[in-house]
Amino acid sequence: MNLQGLAAVVTGGASGLGAATAKLLAEGGCKVAVLDINEAAAQASAARFGGIGIACDVSSGPSGEAAMAAARAAHGPCRILVNCAGVGTAGRIIGRNGPLALEAFERVIRINLIGTFNMLRLAAAEMAAADPLEEGERGLIVNTASIAAYEGQVGQPAYAASKGGVASLTLPAARELARSGVRVVTIAPGVFHTPMVDGLPPDVQAGLAADVPFPPRLGRPEEYAALVAHIAANRFLNGEVIRLDGALRMQPR
Repeated sequence: MNLQGLAAVVTGGASGLGAATAKLLAEGGCKVAVLDINEAAAQASAARFGGIGIACDVSSGPSGEAAMAAARAAHGPCRILVNCAGVGTAGRIIGRNGPLALEAFERVIRINLIGTFNMLRLAAAEMAAADPLEEGERGLIVNTASIAAYEGQVGQPAYAASKGGVASLTLPAARELARSGVRVVTIAPGVFHTPMVDGLPPDVQAGLAADVPFPPRLGRPEEYAALVAHIAANRFLNGEVIRLDGALRMQPR
């Protein structure tokens, strides 16, 4: 996929993995719309490379539809969607105050899993209706899971379940959308320098980095963005979940 002139949408693009990806896609020639729950942060992120920032609650059908319509009006039909919006709220099934609040579990599922599907369905519809590019390709959707989908730790039942759902969504979505020339690939990052991790105490961050076999450090958002760019360039990547984790396998705690 030649990125030059293509319309790209990046959810959660105000910071972390999304911001790095939006910037790299813009540098590759894409017209990028940054979507984020924080409109001011989305606009600030987009201003770095001449894109547009749009407020979007990915867990809301109407909000997602309005955001995609605004992006389409500015840049044309979406050709690349990168789903980076998500939350990592922790909570044990049985905590000090009793069972985990169902609302807390539901919120993580709604943002991480339902939000991913919400934006996927909207982007896929735009892509399927667009003119074909080289080899009949019409678009690319990259979702973000996590290695927690496979090795969820204590305190991560909601997060692991939501990311496991994203991983499981990959193949059936790729199979269905193949007839429209739309690829679906998921990245499952390990522990990265993101706002979610940067909020942890330095000693905790150092401990997480030490657990990575090689290189023994936290991942960099630019490395996630580089993988997105490679997926876009390599048309034979489809229907796969790719771990990006330095060979890390999470321990129970």
